[in-house]
Amino acid sequence: MIRKHSATLHGHRTSFSLEDEFWAELKTIAGARLIPLAALISEIDDHRPPDSNLSSALRLHVLSWLKAGAGHQP
Repeated sequence: MIRKHSATLHGHRTSFSLEDEFWAELKTIAGARLIPLAALISEIDDHRPPDSNLSSALRLHVLSWLKAGAGHQP
């Protein structure tokens, strides 16, 4: 199921939609890296290509993390 989530990035509220499985993996990645989930989302947002949307960037980050062997930063 796709759910809408909100976050504050650099002082601005934004929203994005993610499947529950991707949301759970983002939490796992943040936990493995010992950083707050909001910091992870902000980091991904800062490094995404200007022509991509945040939801896609988050999904691709999860995919990259899992392909790298879960527990290693992509």
